[in-house]
Amino acid sequence: MIPRYSRKIMTDIWEAENRFKIWLEIETLACEKMAEMGTIPASVPKSLREKGNFDIERIDKIEKEVKHDVIAFLTSVAEYVGEDARFVHQGMTSSDVLDTALSVQLKQASDILIKDLEKLLEALKKRIIEHKNTLCIGRSHGIHAEPTTFGLKLASHYAAFDRAKERLIAAKEEIATCAISGAVGTYATINPSVQDYVAEKLGLKSEPVSTQIIPRDRHAMFFSVLGVIASSIENLATEIRHLQRTEVREAQEFFSKNQKGSSAMPHKKNPILTENLTGLARLVRSMSIPAMENVTLWHERDISHSSVERNIGPDATVTLDFALARLTNVIENLIIYPENMQYNLERMGGLVFSQKVLLALTQAGISREDAYRIVQKNAMEVWESNGDKQLIDLIKADEIVTNKLSNEQLDEIFDLSQYTKHVDTVLNRVLKSN
Repeated sequence: MIPRYSRKIMTDIWEAENRFKIWLEIETLACEKMAEMGTIPASVPKSLREKGNFDIERIDKIEKEVKHDVIAFLTSVAEYVGEDARFVHQGMTSSDVLDTALSVQLKQASDILIKDLEKLLEALKKRIIEHKNTLCIGRSHGIHAEPTTFGLKLASHYAAFDRAKERLIAAKEEIATCAISGAVGTYATINPSVQDYVAEKLGLKSEPVSTQIIPRDRHAMFFSVLGVIASSIENLATEIRHLQRTEVREAQEFFSKNQKGSSAMPHKKNPILTENLTGLARLVRSMSIPAMENVTLWHERDISHSSVERNIGPDATVTLDFALARLTNVIENLIIYPENMQYNLERMGGLVFSQKVLLALTQAGISREDAYRIVQKNAMEVWESNGDKQLIDLIKADEIVTNKLSNEQLDEIFDLSQYTKHVDTVLNRVLKSN
């Protein structure tokens, strides 16, 4: 997590100030319920609400001595609260605070990431509608296949991010649990109703069984979803990078007036933003592996997961937030070249219509094997000419074809409009519009 790839709205969640505020709220809520039950004096939660505070520098100083962050925190709070502090954290263990606070932070981070996805979906939808009928070549294996539209190309990515949003909503719900169950999770020193109360007040679910920690399969699922979202970012970024290649030049990132592309070559306009997104996606995706490895812990608890989560919690969410915001900006300002799309579509002499000819011949009574051989023979002649020859001319000169299909039928086959006739049907499904 470095400033270059961070946004303050997300980094603030992981700052010590926010973390300790959450810790203090957890302790205060627990005391409220215990006071209500008569376990501790009613003055305790009142003191925490009125005087509860902490000093980050003081906490750091104490931790250097005691080597325990929660004890250092409680000591600092006690210096503000006074005598009532002896009842704070009663019956609780450190993981009750740490795990529940992490759930709150991941929930907060999820809310930002969900909004990020919504903004990206909005940007994609606008460009999809703008270019829903902008014809371009579709490619399979990197080779010209059949015509599609740029709107449909983006719609595929829209659908992926729409699924990502639904997955993240589910992952947020799964990770947002509260555990206030005491040592090894038996509630021997604290009533289960305290956990239920704290969970409700923090907008979390009460963890059904937590041993001494919240089960880490929840976290593994959460970070895996972030990894999948990162992969979808890389997928779209890679498409844009390819389209910006000089040989293709169908779309490109916005290039500002005073921007420089190369320290050596003044003519360069490089896809630096999408290349950067590719790299950031690799980082986020890599963090799903240690999250899954954290599922395996010794007995009721160890802390081998702790150092991992202190890193991947901030790093994965901060990096993904930045990447989603950057991708949204790329899409909003993406420069599209419909004329270059048309040029690329036509540059191979109509080979893109080969399947249509094949199907027409089979419908006219020729076996599929023979029809394939006839079309391929003519198509390869166009291929070898690098598009100088036109498939329609060769097909119209082939007697086997013209004995089955009229020139009018062939002209209809070589009409690009047939590739846009179902665009609205697809987009209505993807964009969920009527």
